[in-house]
Amino acid sequence: MDLYVERARNIRRTWLLITGFLVVVIAAGYAVSWYYQNPAILVIAVVIAVATNFYAYWASDKLVLSLNKARPATREEFYDFYTVAENMAITAGLPTPKLYVIDDPAPNAFATGRDEAHAVICATTGLLSMMTRPEIEGVIAHEMSHIKNRDMLLMTVAVVLAGFVALLAQIFIRVAFWGGGRRDDNGGNLLVAALAIVGIILAPLAAKLIELAISRRREYLADASGVLLTRYPEGLASALTKIGNYQVPMQHPNIATAHLFIGDPFGSQKQKAGTAGWIESLFSTHPPIHDRVKALLGPKA
Repeated sequence: MDLYVERARNIRRTWLLITGFLVVVIAAGYAVSWYYQNPAILVIAVVIAVATNFYAYWASDKLVLSLNKARPATREEFYDFYTVAENMAITAGLPTPKLYVIDDPAPNAFATGRDEAHAVICATTGLLSMMTRPEIEGVIAHEMSHIKNRDMLLMTVAVVLAGFVALLAQIFIRVAFWGGGRRDDNGGNLLVAALAIVGIILAPLAAKLIELAISRRREYLADASGVLLTRYPEGLASALTKIGNYQVPMQHPNIATAHLFIGDPFGSQKQKAGTAGWIESLFSTHPPIHDRVKALLGPKA
């Protein structure tokens, strides 16, 4: 498939997912406000969800680097890492991001930062030691694409929305447990109330699934966008294959930052397409490596 077509398709699918996300959020909010007839609950949930995630977004680079025990990379120690990042930044029309490394033999990398001027690319020492220069270029171009596509902002919005729905459901359940709620003798209203309760309880699951789907779709988009920078899909495809074939998880994987990495830090992406169950795929932050390589190389993958 033409990579321009692949990139456009992934952008469309991302926006469709975001639209679905907003529908879930609005529906959950409406259900709670209708059930309790008290808009104040919505206001409280919005304030808490936004406030708790605003700091995480503003200080995302420091938080993520600290959680993953990263250290600054020097040009002397990681010459290829530095020069490739500088070249890719020029190609992408971006400022050169700060570069960090994680002392870990598992091959992996991620990008973070709230905007282009505060971007960070971090790679494991394992990735930098086992990859050829064209493979490093593919990985760095992938991460540059995350920065250029504002994926940190998009994923923060997704996390905020999912957190809002979960918080709303928690407030609803706690209030209902202590005897609050709507009292209505009309059978029709009771049926609507029952449906509202079921919907509110299931809404956090739906929101989380959409959040994960957005994360997977952005990986496909970064793959396609990265290859458009390097004009060499074999480099990224080969790097992804090495990442997928490495069967040992990172030494200190963190579920809070797993979605940022180019490969699953828990090691599950070594599985080939079709070997994982559809339920596991739904709850995965990354699409299968085999599917990503196939999207890059086409039928010959």
